[in-house]
Amino acid sequence: MNTETHPWPPFIPDQAKILILGTFPPASNRWCMDFYYPNPTNDFWRIMGLIFYNNKFHFYDQQARTFRIDDIKKFLTERGIALHDTGAEIIRTKGNASDKYLEIIRPVNLQELLDRMPQCHTIATTGEKATSVIASLTNTSAPKMGQMVTSSTGLNIWRMPSTSRAYPMAIEKKAEYYSVLFREADIL
Repeated sequence: MNTETHPWPPFIPDQAKILILGTFPPASNRWCMDFYYPNPTNDFWRIMGLIFYNNKFHFYDQQARTFRIDDIKKFLTERGIALHDTGAEIIRTKGNASDKYLEIIRPVNLQELLDRMPQCHTIATTGEKATSVIASLTNTSAPKMGQMVTSSTGLNIWRMPSTSRAYPMAIEKKAEYYSVLFREADIL
């Protein structure tokens, strides 16, 4: 099986207060843009649209069937939200994007990321596998869905529901979980 390395550098705005970490992007044939959460069926950007603009299509161009990457980057920069993934190098054991079939060969260098974000006080993971990787890297227990633990360095680590449509939860319910996170992190 072939290994894959992460296709993008971390997105880190100057004043990043929160770092959101998924597991790893889907294969490039699933992308509608060259940026985080690129699969048009993934609900991440729809959740952000619901929470911050009361419109799940705020970041989506329905006619072009793609996300508005410039609007997304502007939004992330204004809100101080950084993005990356927990897998720096992976193997897809079944050839798909399911976390269940991703083997992380090399995890993200979390300390290197945090060193670039001196104002970051919160990490949020988007799913079970990302949560377990971060718990391992921070020597914390994995928080339950919608809850947080605090690391020995004072970093708040939240577990959020997966934004994949394969995860059986309504988008509005997912948005409720993320809204709590953003309020607690002083982003919303």
